Amino acid sequence: MHQVATDDAAPNSPLRRSALKALLALPIVGLAARKARADDYSVDLYKTFQTPQAFISEVFAPDPAPAPSMLMLDGAKQSQVSAILGHPYPQARLRYWKAGGRSAWIFDDVGKDGYVPTTCGFVVSGGSIEHARVLIYRESRGEQVGEPSFLRQLIGAKAAGNGLDKPVDNISGATLSVKMMQRMARAAIAFDAMAT
Repeated sequence: MHQVATDDAAPNSPLRRSALKALLALPIVGLAARKARADDYSVDLYKTFQTPQAFISEVFAPDPAPAPSMLMLDGAKQSQVSAILGHPYPQARLRYWKAGGRSAWIFDDVGKDGYVPTTCGFVVSGGSIEHARVLIYRESRGEQVGEPSFLRQLIGAKAAGNGLDKPVDNISGATLSVKMMQRMARAAIAFDAMAT
């Protein structure tokens, strides 16, 4: 006698169980694929304008780069830096290079709490910014602060209180990055003064 499958027997069939397992696995596979795409996307967000090593070599060329020195940031220095950056510098030591009356500084800051740090290099001479460069930009917006046309505005800037003595034009959609660059330039001037 021929037996007809009923609704009661269907959930126990191997084919139905396999289909159910596949359907239950779809959200997990989808989440893994989304994470992989997000990881790939975040890698694309990092823009390296110049490596730190190339920056140091460039600013001291044609001479070889000097050996790095270390600035120790004690409580008083941290207090001064905190007033400029709006937060304490995250480390107690900062490496820098100095030769011929010029100092080069490479350090990170963020445009806004929760953002990813941007690495910049500054050269200070005679208490003013001689050279500014965004080395590695890690945000999804605002990378225009790494363009030479923007960075030229920082050249010649000196300290004025906790800011700079010259205006810097804003970039639409990159206000926080512009403010970060102003803070970092001012911090580089302060670091240079602390190192003398």
